[in-house]
Amino acid sequence: MYFDGSVMKTGAGAGLLFISPLGEHMRYVIRLHFPASNNMAEYEALSGLRIAIELGIKCLDVRGDSQLVIDQVMKESSCHDPKMEAYCNAVRRLEDRFDGLELNHVPRKHNEDTDELAKIASGRTTVPPKNFARDIAKPSVNFKDLEEPGPSTAEPSDGNPSADEAEPMETETEISSADEGEAMQIDEARLSQDWRDQYLDWINRGVLPSDRAEARRVARRAKSFVVIDRELYKRSPSGVL
Repeated sequence: MYFDGSVMKTGAGAGLLFISPLGEHMRYVIRLHFPASNNMAEYEALSGLRIAIELGIKCLDVRGDSQLVIDQVMKESSCHDPKMEAYCNAVRRLEDRFDGLELNHVPRKHNEDTDELAKIASGRTTVPPKNFARDIAKPSVNFKDLEEPGPSTAEPSDGNPSADEAEPMETETEISSADEGEAMQIDEARLSQDWRDQYLDWINRGVLPSDRAEARRVARRAKSFVVIDRELYKRSPSGVL
């Protein structure tokens, strides 16, 4: 499954492309009828995992060009925004509905078909024949529990009543330069050893986390990692470390 999100002046949208083992293509144009930042649109696209569940898919290779979203879901990067954390946790809960699920980052040039679908959705243009269209009236995640009880918080951006309005500006700063944004997220992940320890424990010593769901995720995702000279490397979809 390839996924992508898009935000324009006309609205927000998401695009999905499913490719079966036999090469059959299923395209989805998803129109989001609520205010959304670019990252929210990306997560709504990734929530297309629910469509995969509806289709009865049990094993899925998920690919997208949002390094930020994929790193957050894979626990290679932290979620500093409560809304992104809520989306991330929702996606992780969907993981347990699959027997096999892999998330991989791909360059934008390898995600052009889905990017076009997302732009059709956000641009509110005519959906081409043989493409499925869906309309979503509200976010797939409930944000009501994220509201702060009072104005005095350590994180003004989290408790400020205008956080929803400010979020697109913050997101734009993050993704205004894809290369810089991705590099920042990768550097942040490198600073934290915690996410790597669980993979190293499993690969080197056969030890999994005590939490059953987390143990399943680690064992499943560890297949894309390899240890060389005590360092952990991840294989890209093309096999490059």
